Amino acid sequence: MTDHLFTLHGDVLAAMRRGPKPFAKLAFVLSEAEEPADTALGHFRDRILAADPGDGLIALWHRTLTIWDLTEQADWSAAPARTDARRSDTYDRLGFGADLRKALDGAVPVFKEPGPTVISKEFTSWYSRDAAAARSFYWNSYERLLRHKGWSDEAVAGLDEASHAVVERLSDPTRTEAYGARGLVVGYVQSGKTANFTGVTAKAIDAGYRLVIVLGGTLNLLRGQTQRRLDMELIGRENILRGADPADPDALVGIDYQDDEDWPAKFVSHGGRPSALGSFDIERLTTRDDDYKSLENGIRALDIEKQARTQPLYDPANLHHAAARVMVVKKNKSVLSKLIKDLKKIGPILSEIPALIIDDESDQASVNTTDPKKWEDGKVARTAINSQISQLLTLLPRAQYVGYTATPFANVFVDPGDGEDIFPRDFLISLPRPTGYMGVQDFHDLESAEGAAEETHIRGIYEDTGDRLQEALDAFVLTGALKLYRVDRGVDEGPFRHHTMLVHESVRMAEHAALALRINSMWHRAAYTSQQGHDRLAALFASDFHRFADDTLPTPEAYDELKGYVSRARQLINAGGSPVLVVNGDTERDYAQPELDFDRTPHVWKILVGGTKLSRGFTVEGLTVTYYRRTTQQADTLMQMGRWFGFRPGYRDLVRLYIGREEAMGKSRTVDLYEAFEAICRDEETFRSQLTRYATLVDGKPQVTPAQIPPLVSQHLSWLRPAARNKMFNAELVEIRSPGQWVEPTAYPTGAGDLRHNADIWRPALEALGQDLTVFVTLSDDDRGGYTRYPAKTAILSHTQLLGIMSGLAWGRPDLFAPHLAYLKDASDTGCATADWTLILPQTSGPTSVAASILGTPPVTLVQRKRNARGMFNRISGVSHRQSAERIAGLHPLSDDDPFASQLHRPRRGAVLLYPVVDPDLGNPAGLVTGGSIDPAKVVLAAAFIPAASASGESVPYVRFRAVDSSRLDEATIEVP
Repeated sequence: MTDHLFTLHGDVLAAMRRGPKPFAKLAFVLSEAEEPADTALGHFRDRILAADPGDGLIALWHRTLTIWDLTEQADWSAAPARTDARRSDTYDRLGFGADLRKALDGAVPVFKEPGPTVISKEFTSWYSRDAAAARSFYWNSYERLLRHKGWSDEAVAGLDEASHAVVERLSDPTRTEAYGARGLVVGYVQSGKTANFTGVTAKAIDAGYRLVIVLGGTLNLLRGQTQRRLDMELIGRENILRGADPADPDALVGIDYQDDEDWPAKFVSHGGRPSALGSFDIERLTTRDDDYKSLENGIRALDIEKQARTQPLYDPANLHHAAARVMVVKKNKSVLSKLIKDLKKIGPILSEIPALIIDDESDQASVNTTDPKKWEDGKVARTAINSQISQLLTLLPRAQYVGYTATPFANVFVDPGDGEDIFPRDFLISLPRPTGYMGVQDFHDLESAEGAAEETHIRGIYEDTGDRLQEALDAFVLTGALKLYRVDRGVDEGPFRHHTMLVHESVRMAEHAALALRINSMWHRAAYTSQQGHDRLAALFASDFHRFADDTLPTPEAYDELKGYVSRARQLINAGGSPVLVVNGDTERDYAQPELDFDRTPHVWKILVGGTKLSRGFTVEGLTVTYYRRTTQQADTLMQMGRWFGFRPGYRDLVRLYIGREEAMGKSRTVDLYEAFEAICRDEETFRSQLTRYATLVDGKPQVTPAQIPPLVSQHLSWLRPAARNKMFNAELVEIRSPGQWVEPTAYPTGAGDLRHNADIWRPALEALGQDLTVFVTLSDDDRGGYTRYPAKTAILSHTQLLGIMSGLAWGRPDLFAPHLAYLKDASDTGCATADWTLILPQTSGPTSVAASILGTPPVTLVQRKRNARGMFNRISGVSHRQSAERIAGLHPLSDDDPFASQLHRPRRGAVLLYPVVDPDLGNPAGLVTGGSIDPAKVVLAAAFIPAASASGESVPYVRFRAVDSSRLDEATIEVP
C-alpha cells in the first residue's frame, strides 16, 4: 500500500536542498490531492504522535532535522548549530505551529553534543553546501554505506559537518594561483579518525582533487588496513573490478579481495561504473597487498589526460572529467623515493594537479626530529620521511596536506616559520568525542571524587596484590563466555566476532617470548574445565562482573548459567593449540601472521603479547582485557598505548584494565601508571579546552590563527614529557602553573645596578613588614621529632602588589622565571587563584646574626648563600620556614601547634619567603654593614613562594609549551588573557 504522506513529504524535503522553506506552499504545489495544508499538517502531527519506532516518515524527518540542526554555516539562520534557537528558526521557516513543533521535538530532540573545534586562518569560501551537493557522487555512496552499517543520523550528519569543515579550508582545486593548505585534524585514540579522512577524501575528489596520497603507517599491516578500508567504503566494487564482469571467474583473477569474506557484499557499490553514470572513475595505484611500486608501464598511470588540451588540468572543463588516482603508501624511505622519482618524470602537468596528501598518525615519522640549527648550517639533513614529505609538497604545488593524529603535541611544536615543513598553518581541527566511545572519562574520574569509572574498569597491580596475571586471564575467559551468552540472547554478534586480550610489559622481544611461555604455562595449569577452575571463575564473576554488569544487557544471575559458555570460550581461545600470539619483530615478515588480520580471519580469540608495534595505529579488534605495566617518559607514546580506548558495543561493561600502580622507575623514583595516564588525559583535555577557548569567531573573523595561538601543550607530570626530546627542540616553555607548589627562583643577577634596582623594587614591601616578631612553630625534621620555633617579620601583600614586584625585578636568566610569571599573571578561571600573600622574612638571633637596613628600611637579618659554578644559587629557603608557608597556603591542615600560621591562613592566600642574601665570597656580612646599613649592590633579595592550593585541596600543577616561530621572532606574542 502506497504511503502517500511519506511520498509527499519526501518530495517536499527534496526541494529544500538549501535549507527549510515554507512547507505548506511546497506541499500545495507538489501534492496531487486538494487537501488544505492545515489539514495535511494536522494529519502529520497525528502520525508523529501515533508512530511506531520504525515509521519511515519519522525517519525521514529525523534525518532532515538533524542535518539542519548540525549545519555550522546556515544561510537561513543566525543561531548557532546544535541549539534550540536553531531548531526554532527551522520551524519558523517551515511555518509550523506550536502543536506540530512540540510533537516533532518529542520525536526528534535537538542533538546538542559539541561539534568539531576549529582554529583557522581566514580563507576564501569556495566549497558551499550548494557546491558540495552539486558534486557529491562519492560522498553520497559513502553516506549510504554508513547508514547501511547502522550509523545514526547524528553520527552521519556529524561526520558530514566535520569533513566539510576540512574540505572548505583546502584550496579551491580550480583556482588559478597554486596554493597548498596545511592542516591538522586531532581525534581521540581509536575513535574513528579513518572515517573522517575517508569522508574528506570522498568530498575532495568530488570537488576536483585528482591525486590522493594517503600515508598509511609504517608497516604493511597498517597500510593494508587503511587500503582495505578505503577500497571497501569509498573506491568500491566497480573501480576495483575496472569494468570486469563480476560473474566471470576468469575476469576476477588477480582481484585482491577474492579471499576476503566481506567481498563483495560489504564493499560499497556505485550501481555501475562511475564514468558510465556521469561521474568519474578512481584508479588505484596501490592494492591491499601491494604498496606503491615503480610503475611498470612508465608514467602513464599518473599521466592524467585532458579533454581541453589548451587549458590547464585544473580548469573545470578538464578537471571534472578526469579520473582520480588514489594510493595508500607506507611512510617508508624506499617506497616514497620510488613515488618521488616517478612524479618527477611527469613534467609540467605536475604543477596543474590538485592533490591531497592525508598523513595518518602524522606525529609518527613525519615530524623532523633534527634540530634546524644543524641542518641550516649544512651539517645535517632533515630526517628521511620529513624530507620526502617536503619534497612531495614542493613537487606538487597544488597539494594540500592534512595530518591526522590523536597525539598532536609533536605536530604543534613544528616551526610555523618553516614554509617547507608540516606545521598546520591554515587550520587545526579537534574532532568531538564520538557517541559510544570509551575514552578518558570512562577510565578516569577527572571531575568526580566518587571513583565510579575507576571502580568499574580499573584493576590496579600493587606490590601487595601480586601481579594479578592469572586473574586477568580468568577475566578474559569469563568475558568471552559472557559474550557468547549475550549472543544466544539476541545481542548483535558482530562486535563479538573477535575477542582479544592485550599484554604489554616491555619493548624487548626476548621478554615477550618469555612472557608468552609463562602465559601458556599458566593457561594450561588454570584447569578451566575442573571444579577448581569453575570455583575460581564463579568467585570472580560474583565479586566483579555481576556486580558491574550493564542492566540493559543480558547477564546471568548465577555462574552456573555460564558453565557451558566457559567451555566454548576456552576452545575458541585455545584454537590452534595456543592461546597466545606474540606480535613483534624487526621486519615486515614478522607481522605477516594470518591471526593478526582481523579483516580476513573469521574469529580472532587470542591473548596478544607485544610492544611498540601494538601501540600505534593498529586496531586490536574485540579488545576486552588489557594487562599493562610498561613505562615510558613521553606522554604521546603513553597515550598511543591506550588500546583500551575505543568502541565496545554490547560489552563496554566487561572491559577491564589491569595496570601497574607504584611501579619502580630508575633508582629513586616510582611511577603509578594509572596516575600517569590520568595526567596525560588532563594534558589532552587542557589542549582541547584551550582550542575551544580560541575557536569562537569575533565579528565573523578568527581570533587567532594556528601560528598565533597561545601555549596549548601542557605537562601535568614533571617526568612525563609531552613528546620525545628530539620532537621538542622547537618547544618553548612559557608557563608553569603551580597551585600549592613551591617556586624558588635561583638565577639572580650579579651586576650592582641590577641588585640596587631589585632592592628598590622590594623596598615598599620591606617597609610594610611589621616590627613585632611573629613566632612560627614547625615540626622538627630530625629523628627525635619535636618542634622548631623561629621568629619572623610578616606583612600581607595583595596579589597586585606582589605581581608588580615580580614583574619589575631584574633576573640573571629572565627566561627561567618567565613561565612562573606567566602563571602569576593569568587571571582566567584556570589561572592563578591567589588573592593575596603573606610575606615572611625569617629573623635569626645570636652572636653571629647580622642585621642591616636596606635603602633606609627597618633592619632585617642577613643570611649567607653561595652561588654555584653557573652563577646561580642552590636552594635558598629553609625547611622549617617552608612548613609554615605551606600551612598558610592551605597545603596542610591548620594546627594548634602553629597558631600564627593558622591565624594568617585565608582561602586563596599564598605565602612568600624573603631572604636578604649575601654571597660569602663578598666577605663576612658583618664587615659589609656600615652604620647599620648595607649597600644594596651587595645583597640579593631572594624569594621563594607557594601560590594558594586549590579550594578542593586537589592542586593540579602543570607546565605549558608553545612552538617557536622562526619567522616571527621579533613580533610580540599573544598574551593569555
